[in-house]
Amino acid sequence: MNILAKPVNFLKEVRSELSKVAWSTKRELLASTVLVITVTVIMTAFIGIVDLGLSRFLSVVFK
Repeated sequence: MNILAKPVNFLKEVRSELSKVAWSTKRELLASTVLVITVTVIMTAFIGIVDLGLSRFLSVVFK
């Protein structure tokens, strides 16, 4: 096999495999993105509130 045959064969196989992928629709992608951002904001707020509460609690305990 010559030096160019392997990369060409690899790219052909990649193209073949990518044609088998079930790609998300634009609507599904948007819904997933909104969900991820929403969950991230909720978790950030929750962790921030817990951190603030624990910080204040520990500062009172160790004062």
